[in-house]
Amino acid sequence: MSTPLRIGLAGLGTVGAGVVKLLDTNADLITRRAGRPISITAVSARDRHRERGVDLARFAWEDDATALAARDDVDVVVELVGGADGPALTLARACLQLAKPFVTANKAMLAHHGLLLAELAEAASVPLKFEAAVAGGIPVIKGLREGAAANALSSVYGILNGTCNYILTRMEKEGLEFGDVLADAQACGYAEADPSFDIDGVDAAHKLSILASLAFGARPDFAHVETHGIRDIRLADIRQAAALGFKVRLVGLAALVGDRLVQRVHPSLVPLGHPLAAVEGPLNAVVAEGNFVGRLLFMGRGAGEGPTASAVAADLIDIARGEAGPAFAMPAMALRGFANAGPEARTGRAYIRLTVEDRPGVLAEITAALRDAGVSIESLIQPASAPDGTALVVMLTHESPEQAVRRALDSMAALASSTAAPLFMPILAQDG
Repeated sequence: MSTPLRIGLAGLGTVGAGVVKLLDTNADLITRRAGRPISITAVSARDRHRERGVDLARFAWEDDATALAARDDVDVVVELVGGADGPALTLARACLQLAKPFVTANKAMLAHHGLLLAELAEAASVPLKFEAAVAGGIPVIKGLREGAAANALSSVYGILNGTCNYILTRMEKEGLEFGDVLADAQACGYAEADPSFDIDGVDAAHKLSILASLAFGARPDFAHVETHGIRDIRLADIRQAAALGFKVRLVGLAALVGDRLVQRVHPSLVPLGHPLAAVEGPLNAVVAEGNFVGRLLFMGRGAGEGPTASAVAADLIDIARGEAGPAFAMPAMALRGFANAGPEARTGRAYIRLTVEDRPGVLAEITAALRDAGVSIESLIQPASAPDGTALVVMLTHESPEQAVRRALDSMAALASSTAAPLFMPILAQDG
């Protein structure tokens, strides 16, 4: 029998236990596909005695995860600890400096330190793999890094956070407000007790910075991802969007504008005919637009034990086969530091929602603010007034410079009649 590929596994939470189960359940199939067995020899986690539903007695145990990197009976380290810094980064650096392949599902660490880790991996001539870091079991990393490698991509975008998509879908289908769905999701264990990373768009922004690097040869640059979450989305926005032929989705988008790079996570209106409009519940989806291949759509379960473990195991099979290559699709020294494309570089249609006093003259003030900013209105809707004497005003703009739309938003927010901050959502074009 061929020599097994021996794994040191750091992190035995839901995904770590899933990796153990998958390697056990599909051992014969994996051996045939990898050309050699893949077996865990050592593990590490914070609590040695916690029940995880898998047999850990057969593995060596390390209280300090970093010790896995130095073990002679470990060929590859898998990191499922999480966190941008701390033990995960210490383990990654130790592993790569000892010239051992490294597999991780840690999008935060890659978003913040991906360039450093790629440089260390190349210096040691070992693989750095992270299929599980973006979109769970969907093979989007491999698809961009390998399948679309010969294409110039104009954009990569998608629904990158299942919790947000679950919340927005339930609001849409059940007529519930954001806070009610979030509380229910937390009670069921679907959303974290502190859901900030999900609902404020940070998780999606981590993933987007990785996708942008793969798609455009950019250095991972989380600091320049413009990030907005879904806290301010109301049921009224969901309903107005539906009436106008759209769905509300949290969309992460990276695109080249000349020689500058847009990286933005933002609640957006998605046309009903667009593939992302059909992505519901906890599913993820990524769209890439290539100059020769055209539109690519990757869709499936973006999180959870099975999908994420599947992605980790796929990386291990690649390593067992001897398949490697640069972490971000090209050598680290070839990755570029793109200038950020801010609102001044972007144009598009927009959805604007205002909450104002319900009195004569207010609409004239609003339209004057838009006129003075140079923004043209495509449609304007004023639903029935609320009992508290306020009214919602919903507008769609024509194609406009985003900087002009933001000037108009600032002017409208300063109106004496405005009772809440305006809401802005870009409208995703049908062609992306």
